[in-house]
Amino acid sequence: MGARAAWIDIDLDAVRHNVGYLCSLVGDAKVMAVVKANGYGHGAVQVAEAALEAGAHGLCVALVQEGIELRRAGIESPILVLSEQPLDQVGDIVAHGLIATAYSVSFIDALEHEARLRNVVGQEVHLKIDTGMNRVGCKPSDAVELSGRIMARSPELVLGGVFTHLASADDLESDFTDRQIMKFDTTIAALHNAGVETGWIHIANSAGTITRNQSHRDMVRVGIALYGIAPDIAIEHLCTQLRPALSLKARITFVKKVAAGEGVSYGQRHHFELATTVATVPLGYADGVSRRLSAVGGEVLIGGRRCPIVGVVTMDQLMVDVGDHVVAVGDEVVLIGTQGAESVSANEWGSRLETVGYEIVCGLSNRLQRHYR
Repeated sequence: MGARAAWIDIDLDAVRHNVGYLCSLVGDAKVMAVVKANGYGHGAVQVAEAALEAGAHGLCVALVQEGIELRRAGIESPILVLSEQPLDQVGDIVAHGLIATAYSVSFIDALEHEARLRNVVGQEVHLKIDTGMNRVGCKPSDAVELSGRIMARSPELVLGGVFTHLASADDLESDFTDRQIMKFDTTIAALHNAGVETGWIHIANSAGTITRNQSHRDMVRVGIALYGIAPDIAIEHLCTQLRPALSLKARITFVKKVAAGEGVSYGQRHHFELATTVATVPLGYADGVSRRLSAVGGEVLIGGRRCPIVGVVTMDQLMVDVGDHVVAVGDEVVLIGTQGAESVSANEWGSRLETVGYEIVCGLSNRLQRHYR
């Protein structure tokens, strides 16, 4: 079957470069590459292999299934599952040698039970502490009790680390990150005073790694920066050494002259003031291109020039006003990436759509073939 005229290019050398750069930022701390959500839309296995080659210590995932996919691909490095999972999946965590995250008595008990059933000694567990994100994690006041429960279930379980997650590290004007770190440090001190050997201490996500040296500790968990995307457009000036790994591209499939006054796409929401040329591009909202991107000033690159998307983006196609420029069927269109001297970033889309670059790349459909180089 022939290749579709729309695809994603993934530059694995950019991933390797980003890992090397992030390693240089954190000194002796280890880098854990976050490859959940199919590597933020980039391809989990391919990115994981490139990151590990470049010096990452291990990997982080959101789901047990994501960890199993990496194991089945032959990856033997440490893989941390970032939150507690349904109890009927605890056996899979143990069976595939994944590092568990725990913050409740029931999960710790289930993990010990499954390890004992499988004659596993030393199943690693990291205790997650909620310091203000209020998503998942135990209260700081419960940390000593829960860590004690993990240690009491030795030799089946071992406390391999303690961590928290930063909520606002990309906000340079907020002191909330500093308050989270202080709360976490107070909790770590209480654990040490109780005789707990905490193992790896980790706090920093991508934003923390880039903006807060004091959050690096023993290990950092880098996600979006791994892919060369700034955690927020507000700190892009701190991310100039990162190289975007993903480009979204297509080829023009139809070119048509349109008269002044005519409309385009569903609802005829856009009408042309002057006669122009419209190019059709075979990408739409089923591929992850927001239906309203044209309404917020979305542009693509054709021939190294910015051209506006016009009319409502449809399920499989979108239209571009190329003005009086000469274009032809088969010409390359760059929606995210660089062409000539111009670039369009995932964060540009995110800013226009009042969201973040994370959502843009994670939302790119699996029906778009990924090409790796």
